[in-house]
Amino acid sequence: MSPRHRVTVHDRQNNRVLSADIEEGRYVLEGFEASGQPLPFSCRNGCCTACAVRVLSGELDQREALGLSHDLRRQGYGLLCVARAYGPVTVETQDEDEVYMLQFGNAFGKGTVRAAIPLEEE
Repeated sequence: MSPRHRVTVHDRQNNRVLSADIEEGRYVLEGFEASGQPLPFSCRNGCCTACAVRVLSGELDQREALGLSHDLRRQGYGLLCVARAYGPVTVETQDEDEVYMLQFGNAFGKGTVRAAIPLEEE
């Protein structure tokens, strides 16, 4: 049997604190669902920011978090759908739009978007 680690989530959007003992190597989101405490999510693949958190203490394994740059991971952001805890950890949920803009905002407003192939007139 794998060791279990206490994961605490400060859910800012719903003004609640949740805790669960998650089996080592299991995704945090799955562990909370198994304990009857669902958390926000969308893609379950680490590609969006619906389950974004900021680590307050401890560490999350985020190697599968494609929706977070290495820079944001170094700043303590994580995605619970693909996060694994290998020790006790406390996190705080983030506003999805805020994390999305931190991740992808630099790609917006960079000029006119042009079609690669000219559109035919009808």
